[in-house]
Amino acid sequence: MLSMDTETRTTPRDTASSAEVCIYTDGACSGNPGPGGWGALLQYGPHAKNIRGFSPRTTNNRMEILAAIHALETLNRPCRVIINTDSSYVKNGITQWLPGWKSRGWRKSDGKPVLNVELWQRLDAVCRKHEVEWRWVRGHAGDPGNEAADQLAREAIESGRVGALAPDPAG
Repeated sequence: MLSMDTETRTTPRDTASSAEVCIYTDGACSGNPGPGGWGALLQYGPHAKNIRGFSPRTTNNRMEILAAIHALETLNRPCRVIINTDSSYVKNGITQWLPGWKSRGWRKSDGKPVLNVELWQRLDAVCRKHEVEWRWVRGHAGDPGNEAADQLAREAIESGRVGALAPDPAG
């Protein structure tokens, strides 16, 4: 059973498909900042796809956002998507804070610039292509999808360190 708080949806104006994709995302960093990885498990009916990426010097928050971005960018048509993330930063950012940031010219309520603004803008744009429901899951609590995404993120760090995975330019 998933551990989650309230579910929040972002709905595009022209969702053309009833296809439902379940996505688990995670980011990891060895040091913060430090080498980082992101991973995502995408499930559609009986089909599953794993994706991952690496950055030699980044933060955990950047990796968490990039996991969601890359997962959504992998989809080749508008879909109904459930994204499961263990990152309150990502879930709250996209579902609660984003409208205020945009209305204030990408500034937080204290007037300071939003961190990772280029990633938030990219995530906002890709979310508009799909009907997205965001769910928070407790990390490292035995959820198989979350554990798989975590494993992909950690493997990405190791593969990137030895040169077997090219760095993500957005990392």
